[in-house]
Amino acid sequence: MATKYSTIIPTAFRWIGAMLAAPIAAAALWLAAPAAHAEEAALTPFSAARGAQAPQPWRFTSLPNKAPTRFEVVQQGAQKVLKVEADQSYGNLVHATRVPLNPSTTLAWRWRVDTFVEDANLRTRAGDDGAAKLCVFFDFPADHLSFGERTRLALARRTTGEEVPSEALCYVWDKKEAAGSTLVNAFTQRMRMVVLESGAAANPAVFVSERRNLLADYKRAFGDEAGDTLPDVVAIAVSADADNTQGRGLAYFSDIDLRGIATTRSARVQLPPTRAGTGE
Repeated sequence: MATKYSTIIPTAFRWIGAMLAAPIAAAALWLAAPAAHAEEAALTPFSAARGAQAPQPWRFTSLPNKAPTRFEVVQQGAQKVLKVEADQSYGNLVHATRVPLNPSTTLAWRWRVDTFVEDANLRTRAGDDGAAKLCVFFDFPADHLSFGERTRLALARRTTGEEVPSEALCYVWDKKEAAGSTLVNAFTQRMRMVVLESGAAANPAVFVSERRNLLADYKRAFGDEAGDTLPDVVAIAVSADADNTQGRGLAYFSDIDLRGIATTRSARVQLPPTRAGTGE
């Protein structure tokens, strides 16, 4: 559970990369949340919101001189869900936490994409946009990175004054890339992407269910550099952007359930009707 010190400050790798002509692109966060214990929820559910704003400690982050992606809790039938609307914009909704990464660590949610960012292309910087991304940030030891990566990360942290996360794994629902694809972000090696869903759902009005084993996905994405190291999960972010392509995207997310060995009881989450999606 986040404390008053777990403030999310809107800085970003992408902005720093543009300044330094270096391949760096991701949200820079100040993450000072204590570990989630058995009696605590790892993430606050969106369904706990009293109005349209996501409940604390969810925090919005963006980049300088960017139109903000809109995040709003709305009613969908009997359930409250997060509406994510990108319109030539960039933004993240971030929740600081600290959960150990081990074989029991899982992430579950349900989502729906109504409008894809038409010209998005995850393989290029010019097309690095998406209507629906769910990102997991890891506290990977910087001294395990190559000299070049350590230098860029240190520069990012020094420039922003923030503890920029060393690794990010993003789950993506993309219009073009094949489901099951694993990609390196076009701006930085520090972010990897797993495409879980591709194209329009068979029933666009129904939410798709996901449940991921984070350790298995982490090893798949970062196994080339991680070895036997198991970094803590330090934040979860819902992200959507359409600033590079000047497009528009619309998606919805249910409550997000993060569980691990130190989190035996998660928040009570309310999930809308769903069809089965990809599994662990």
